[in-house]
Amino acid sequence: MRLAIYTGIILAGGYTCLTPALAADPTGDWRVADGVANIRVAQCGGSMWGAVSWEKQPGGRDENNPDVSKKNRPTLGMATLIDMKKKPGVDQWEGQVYNAKDGQLYSATITPAGTDQLEIKGCVMGFLCGGETWTRVGPPIPSSPANAMAKGMPKTTGTASKAAPTGSAAPATGAQKTAAAAKPGQKTAADPVGDICLLPEIAGFAH
Repeated sequence: MRLAIYTGIILAGGYTCLTPALAADPTGDWRVADGVANIRVAQCGGSMWGAVSWEKQPGGRDENNPDVSKKNRPTLGMATLIDMKKKPGVDQWEGQVYNAKDGQLYSATITPAGTDQLEIKGCVMGFLCGGETWTRVGPPIPSSPANAMAKGMPKTTGTASKAAPTGSAAPATGAQKTAAAAKPGQKTAADPVGDICLLPEIAGFAH
C-alpha cells in the first residue's frame, strides 16, 4: 500500500543548512513525495501535529471525507498528522495520519532520517503498511507561543505602573509599527497558514 498524503508551504527562499544536533527534529515544512503539497510539522500541546501549508494547485477541498459536513472544507490548513507522541528511547513519533486522497485515518509513525528527510509510515489495522519519504523545505520550528498561552500567563499584579497619560507618549515610528504588527505565527499573504498550533482543528484538540 502506498501512503499518499496530501499536504504543503510557500517557499520564500532557501533555508540554512542544519547542524547534526537537529537531525532528530521533525518540525518544519516538508514536501510530500509526489510534490503536490507541503506539510508543516510543529509541536503543539506536547504532541507533534502536521497541517497542509502549501498546495501546488490552490483551492483544494476535502471531497473524499466520509463526513458530508467536511467535504467542502479547504485542504489548506487541514490537519494531516494528528496527536503524534514521541516513543521512549527512539527518535520516532506515533499517532494518526489523515489521508485526504481516500478520506481515511491510519495509525502512523514519523521518523527523521538525517536533517532533511522525514519518513512516514502508516498501517491499516496493524498491517497492510506503506510509507513514503518527505523532503525538508524549511528549517525546524521553535516551540509555538500557543503552548505558552495554553498554560496560562501570570496575571498582572496591582503594583504594575499605570499607563502614561494620553498624549504624553511619543508617536510610534514606522519601524515600531512594523515590529508590533509582526506577531509570532501570524498569517500573512505569503504564509496564509501561520502557526499551525493556532488552527482551530489543532488548538481545540491539543489544548
